[in-house]
Amino acid sequence: MPIDGRTDFPTSPRTGSQAVERALTVLNCFAEADGDLGVSDVAQRTGLTVSTAHRLMRALHVGGLLGQDERTERYHLGSLVVALGRRAEAHLGFDRLLPALEALGARTGESVNLGTRLGDEVLIVLHVASVHPLRFEQAAGTRVPIHASAMGKALLAFSPDPAVEVDALGGLDRYTGHTMTTREALLDDLLATRHRGWSLNDGERDAGVRTIGAPLRGEDGAPWAAIAIQGPAVRITDDRVPDLAAALEETAAALGSMRP
Repeated sequence: MPIDGRTDFPTSPRTGSQAVERALTVLNCFAEADGDLGVSDVAQRTGLTVSTAHRLMRALHVGGLLGQDERTERYHLGSLVVALGRRAEAHLGFDRLLPALEALGARTGESVNLGTRLGDEVLIVLHVASVHPLRFEQAAGTRVPIHASAMGKALLAFSPDPAVEVDALGGLDRYTGHTMTTREALLDDLLATRHRGWSLNDGERDAGVRTIGAPLRGEDGAPWAAIAIQGPAVRITDDRVPDLAAALEETAAALGSMRP
């Protein structure tokens, strides 16, 4: 499955923007990969031809954005990405928010994430792991579909007009039997989220995983990020949800004014 859902890359002569788009698609593969990838792996994930994938990966390697294992000839993110990430983190100031997320994780015992919107997806920016052996990990740099994410639904619900946001989304892909795949069902859920102040993802992307999300809202009331508590449904039970949601909202209110 292509990382951005596309397999129909333009057949017209390449433009500079098309080349950049393809290179970014290749990099996104590595942002979500658990290990090194070969050229064929990347071609399969992106829908690019093997020759095009190889050409782009070699260019990214020369530029320092990809590294290569000389023994296996497989690729991974390069050292330049680390340097750029550290400079971006320092500039954007997200590291200032981490202590509050760590405190929330210690208070609840569950994993905590902070994410920002990226089109029809949510980009995980910060992640605090649960202390429990049985936990759900969502590493920083991962992208998740906005309609099947507690953070995504929180961002949509507290937008100026949730109905407009839902109408503008692309296809609502199904991930589990609980995924909301119709705009009507999603909008109803967003309106309920807006009313109570927090969102709930009940196994909509990963079976057996529950996530509670809340928006970080600036002085204008618009959400600029969202945070979430997530863990196995066997531990995030119905009777725990209100207390977890209250702790989440408290943290969200404190962080809202700390927009980087």
